[in-house]
Amino acid sequence: DAMKSAELFKAQAHIFKQVFCFTNGASLKCAVQLGIPDAIDNHGKAMTLSELTDALPINPSKAPHIHRLMRILVTAGFFVEERLGNGKEEKANGYALTPSSRLLLKNKPLSLRASALTMLDPVTVKTWNALSEWFQNEDQTAFETAHGKNMWDFFAEDPGLSKKFNESMASDSQLVTEVLVTKCKFVFEGLTSMVDVGGGTGTVAGAIAKTFPSLRCTVFDLPHVVANLEPTENLDFVAGDMFGKIPPANAIFLKWVLHDWNDEDCVKILKNCKRAIPGKEKGGKVIIVDIIMETEKHDIDEFDYAKMCMDMEMLVLCNSKERTEKELAMLVSEAGFSGYKIFPVLGIRSLIEVYP
Repeated sequence: DAMKSAELFKAQAHIFKQVFCFTNGASLKCAVQLGIPDAIDNHGKAMTLSELTDALPINPSKAPHIHRLMRILVTAGFFVEERLGNGKEEKANGYALTPSSRLLLKNKPLSLRASALTMLDPVTVKTWNALSEWFQNEDQTAFETAHGKNMWDFFAEDPGLSKKFNESMASDSQLVTEVLVTKCKFVFEGLTSMVDVGGGTGTVAGAIAKTFPSLRCTVFDLPHVVANLEPTENLDFVAGDMFGKIPPANAIFLKWVLHDWNDEDCVKILKNCKRAIPGKEKGGKVIIVDIIMETEKHDIDEFDYAKMCMDMEMLVLCNSKERTEKELAMLVSEAGFSGYKIFPVLGIRSLIEVYP
């Protein structure tokens, strides 16, 4: 009986831990909005609790609770506690940044701050709360169940939210871009023109254009996304729809596009890409950046878990998915391409070349 009750309490703790998983995200959002990572970064070294509370824009009556917020965030790996002082001097612990919280600093080139805040936005969270209802109704997406229209129409009608979404895409692009233009130059060398389909505000295309001055880059996105964006010497912005005609180029670039769409729509997009590029003998190709899901893997690591979470996010937002290599190969073949090559060089995402 003692054994049975121990098992029951362990099961109860497991349920509480999983049910309260949202606590990590909500606490992280709070820390970012209060500017905790930036306060520690500006301090230049580990901060004591009192130094931290003094630096934050909080009501003084709430200061005693900051240590509880920091405790959960330290446990989740966003901050680390360091012993301050040396020798015989007794000093309190101080909070320091970890590699994760360094990616959440404001105004840093590789910051994921905007991306994290968008994923934790009430609009997104409300969508998750509609998941069980969506499974039982006729709506195309859980986003539609929650908000009455699909995500793309919703963003198109709300300039503020659209701006936030584009900022989050740009923020998520920075790290990938850094690797693309330093470690993956071979993908772009020899190209004279490239169209970034669904390229948003041009974060990636702009960096590629800067790295390869002889490469003519075009960002091709919806009118409300590219309106008022300034072209540069070898970077243009063109409004349009990838389900219509895609501007011709040596190569088409699809970064986190296919995972937003079901198989049928992906085949349509890929067929339009194929029409826009020359044959393989002339160097035509489609360059894709997306997650490739693992199959038959039992030792799940942080990367795998992040991929599964992203796959669920795609289900909830777009009724789409992250694909296995087999699923990708099927799309590529159905769209009339001859082959592909996968380079797993971008963390949870891969760089994929597809050949006509």
